[in-house]
Amino acid sequence: MNDKKAQTRERILKAASAALIQRGPAEPSVGEMMGAAGLTVGGFYAHFESKDALMLEAFKQLLAERRDSIAQMDAELTGEERRALIVAFYLSRKHRDSTDHACPLPSSIGELGRLPDDFRQALNEHMELMVAQMAASPEDTDKALVDIALMVGGLALARALGPGELSDRLLRAAKSAVL
Repeated sequence: MNDKKAQTRERILKAASAALIQRGPAEPSVGEMMGAAGLTVGGFYAHFESKDALMLEAFKQLLAERRDSIAQMDAELTGEERRALIVAFYLSRKHRDSTDHACPLPSSIGELGRLPDDFRQALNEHMELMVAQMAASPEDTDKALVDIALMVGGLALARALGPGELSDRLLRAAKSAVL
């Protein structure tokens, strides 16, 4: 792929990622995402075979960013310290209010059952990798699953409420329940 085509593809993916974080994978239209990328709809199929293919790639990319940020943490941290940092960021106002490079799960989980199986497979792989990153030992895997469920649910509710006191309280409450 030449540089210009690769750069255009990245612009489309960036627009799709922002739409995915804000509204999930089903609602945003190809026209909307192409417009946000500064492009016309006519060029879409030169880069992606379908809207689902675009959204799946954006979904996988955003999930990988979450795991990469955890992988970059100091290896000398204890499991508890690592977990505390993950929770502190994930359940923060900054993450709640982010429009790019944020977790797509809160806006996507309700739609995954109606999307192609590839989305659920990506989620399954992500969950297994996240549990491995969050569990200090094999015995902690169920605790990591519960933590992830509480974090995603807490962030989903906080985003739905929008910035405000109740949303902030919800983030704090979820954080204290996980920690």
